[in-house]
Amino acid sequence: MSRKPSSTNLENEKALENDCPFIFALSLMGKRWKPAILWKMTEGFYRFGEFKREIPQISEKMLTQHLRELEADELITRTIYPEMPPRVEYALTEFGASLEPILKELNLWGVKAKKIKSA
Repeated sequence: MSRKPSSTNLENEKALENDCPFIFALSLMGKRWKPAILWKMTEGFYRFGEFKREIPQISEKMLTQHLRELEADELITRTIYPEMPPRVEYALTEFGASLEPILKELNLWGVKAKKIKSA
């Protein structure tokens, strides 16, 4: 659901992102799908169809939207190869790759937390 650009909630969110580096970092990583996309990309470059196979729950619309946002935030690059049919590959930028140790630690924490919660 989209919010009005003048909403107090949106203004508060933007102010918090500007004032708090932690919240700013989380806003770049996103909520559900962006971390999953970034996590997959720590293994190397990916093509659109590979993302769909690796993360089957994500819709094509959401995958496209998040890839565009990650590219705009300079976390990934999009390379188009002039072939027939055209081939497009996505890869982490140096800036995006700097998230790799954080994503690995978050994954390890998730493994431990899942064991604790399911015990």
